Amino acid sequence: MKKIKLGQIGIGHNHGEAKMLAARKFPELFEIVGYAEENEKWIQDRGGLRGYEGLERMSVDQILERSDAVLVESDVWDLTKYAKMCIDAGKHIHMDKPASGTLTEWKSLLDHAEAQKLVIQMGYMYRYNPAILQALEHIKNGDLGEIYSINAEMSTYHGEGYKKWLTNFKGGIMYILGSHLVDLIVYILGEPDRVTSFLKHTGLHGVDLEDNNLAVLEYDKALARVFVSSVEVNGFGRRQFMVSGSRGTVNICPLERPITMTYSDLTIADRAYEDRKKILTFEDNTANGRYDTMMQDFYAYIMGTKENPFTYEHDYKVQKVLSEICGLE
Repeated sequence: MKKIKLGQIGIGHNHGEAKMLAARKFPELFEIVGYAEENEKWIQDRGGLRGYEGLERMSVDQILERSDAVLVESDVWDLTKYAKMCIDAGKHIHMDKPASGTLTEWKSLLDHAEAQKLVIQMGYMYRYNPAILQALEHIKNGDLGEIYSINAEMSTYHGEGYKKWLTNFKGGIMYILGSHLVDLIVYILGEPDRVTSFLKHTGLHGVDLEDNNLAVLEYDKALARVFVSSVEVNGFGRRQFMVSGSRGTVNICPLERPITMTYSDLTIADRAYEDRKKILTFEDNTANGRYDTMMQDFYAYIMGTKENPFTYEHDYKVQKVLSEICGLE
């Protein structure tokens, strides 16, 4: 098998080391050339992490020169800047989420990548959640019928430090965590006809940000609700993705640790006033191996042996909808 020379730009993203650890599991696929980080604070805080042991620290220019593909794992606000440098240099990228910069900059980057047939793989982790994949199969197979409703929640009870970091983003926690849910909703239902947001500031812990948020995405017949909070006690345990249609409903709750999904169709839930469902459990890949398949797919996309189902157009629409929700444009 041909090896792809892989570098990493930035180690400041919270998922950056995990991506490098995943790529290093597959030496038959990737030759790791090194990493670049221009912020010395991140070198002090994360340069000694296991994912970077034995790797050469390089300049950004050296990474661009020596790599076939790049993991873009910088601070969120720099993701699009570095991604553009990679695309301009003709490199395939795995880019963490969400995109930064303006929508115009993001569209230009995507168009340039598509014109050069360069892979862009976004780091939305729930694309590889086994229950989400099962739900998408039910939708694809028509098991749920016409989709009328999606209810998506992704909350946590965050401390003061993380909340202060979130003040860097208009939309606060909606921008960071809500993006995961918008990615899936747009994949299932497409771009909404109308977006209405309720972005609330609780002031808990003395930090002023949008930390208690709801967005409603309207379609011709369907409604999708996105709730994201930084102030929900046991919010992690209530993370949920529910899809309901004319023939059935899937409800994944919690989304992780453990992953549990219920499935109901018209043959199971034949009595309207009873809770009738199948309960399905899945092996949870959160603790070890969450990004393994993602990195294997990155290789396959580059080699042309597999097509990325998340298109350039999709990745643009996700950022467009997220921008509307957060009031960025």
